[in-house]
Amino acid sequence: MADHYFSRQPESKSEEREIQAVLSGESFRFKTDAGVFSKKGIDFGTRLLIESAEIEPESAVLDLGCGYGAVGIAVSKTVPDVAVTMVDVNERAVQLAKANAALNQADDHVEILVSDGFSQLQGRKFDHILLNPPIRAGKSTIYRLFKEASVALHPGGSLWIVIRKQQGAESAKKELEQLFADVDVVRKKKGYVIIRSRKD
Repeated sequence: MADHYFSRQPESKSEEREIQAVLSGESFRFKTDAGVFSKKGIDFGTRLLIESAEIEPESAVLDLGCGYGAVGIAVSKTVPDVAVTMVDVNERAVQLAKANAALNQADDHVEILVSDGFSQLQGRKFDHILLNPPIRAGKSTIYRLFKEASVALHPGGSLWIVIRKQQGAESAKKELEQLFADVDVVRKKKGYVIIRSRKD
């Protein structure tokens, strides 16, 4: 199988580097590497997702497909008293996320696990799930994550996704409308769309 950011064990040679980013008004440092998503810097879609998701204090939050940890770490540092769980199928990404939680003094506030979707989260429930879908993994994988997310939310909880219009935002919205009663496009910017799906 080709080496992708959604591979469990990337075979690409390690090329670790450190980047800096300002997210939600806070400064962060992140270690990145080959074989993980957006290794050269925080991509625009991820930034838009962080800025757009409305997370209440004391929420249980899941960063689904966390990569090297930008979303979950930013939420844990900028929203008071949240319990953040972060998962990714990519073992290299999870190791980076753990290192980045420590680098940004967030390691006491987050739980980080290797998990293919919800495989290691059976029975867990969340108030908010944040997802930048792994487009290259294909629609069947993405739609499976949508379905599993709908089960893993508390009543009243929300799935927040970011997706580019040209990469299937409309079809993703239609799929979400099969799973959730309340689906809204809450933001559009530079070809990216933020969709919020709320569970009854």
